[in-house]
Amino acid sequence: MKKFVSMAAVVVLAALLIIPQTGCGSNTEPISKESFYFDTTCKISIYDMKDMSEKRANAAIDKAFRQCARYENLLSKTKKGSDIYKINHAGGRAVKCDPITVEVIKKGIRYGKMTGGKFDITIGKAEDLWDFHGSNQKPPDAEKLAEAMKYVDYRQIHVSGNTVTMGTAKGEIDLGGIAKGYIADRVSEYLRELGVTSAIISLGGNIECVGDKAGSDFNIGIEKPYSDQSEIVGATPLSDGTIVTSGVYERYFEYKGKKYHHILDSKTGMPVETDVTGVSIRSTEGHSVDCDALSTTCLILGKEKGKKLIESMDGYEALFILSDDKIVKTKGFEFKEE
Repeated sequence: MKKFVSMAAVVVLAALLIIPQTGCGSNTEPISKESFYFDTTCKISIYDMKDMSEKRANAAIDKAFRQCARYENLLSKTKKGSDIYKINHAGGRAVKCDPITVEVIKKGIRYGKMTGGKFDITIGKAEDLWDFHGSNQKPPDAEKLAEAMKYVDYRQIHVSGNTVTMGTAKGEIDLGGIAKGYIADRVSEYLRELGVTSAIISLGGNIECVGDKAGSDFNIGIEKPYSDQSEIVGATPLSDGTIVTSGVYERYFEYKGKKYHHILDSKTGMPVETDVTGVSIRSTEGHSVDCDALSTTCLILGKEKGKKLIESMDGYEALFILSDDKIVKTKGFEFKEE
């Protein structure tokens, strides 16, 4: 996830974590709308579609946002009545879920296996003890955190058909590290079905580009950590693709002179110790869900292991912003430094 600004022809997405910067070569102004899902501002901008008109573009965006609402009603941890809410409050009993929910949970389990549990969608019980939004911003009680960590283990999730059961009565699923990527993929697919040929979807920093902008790439700016959306470190060209960034600066607080960020260690429940401040993962359209999980995973793994992981996978590239502000990237990550 990510935030950004600056550079010619910037399209500022307030409260988002990646800022699309439209490439030069066309003066086309997009039809854009914002809405709010998954605790973040989301924006869709349509540049072109079949029989393009403001009315048709607005109607397509409205339909896409209705899809976002549908997914939120299934996948949100905090939305009462969602599949995830039901699972987390079932006390270990089996819960019949929508096939979409099962698909995303299975994807989360896959990344749990791939990372040996470093990426763990059952971290929810520990996350409940951290307050990154309110006034009580201090580390949780050590005993309470240790108790919560007893219920963190993705291997407790049992999926049978469309039924999901937690192996412990107090286990909790949180799809925050993967759901927005899944939704970006589905919204991109849906917009294409509606005849959209050029668009940018920005869901809390998960960026997905449909097509290009009148034959030119979109330029996606990457924020300078802790700049509060005021500076970028550079930009990457993107068309028919997706980029997702995770950063320790996205949600954090300071307590007694020390920073505490929101990406938690699945073994301790404390903010993960890492030499990376932010990680951007890019791939082709339809793989935002994987970029979402991989960006968090690589931040947790750190530069060396994270870079090695991405280099072992076909179709993915990564850019790491290190704690000393140095930038390291995989060979295929196109990037123009600011």
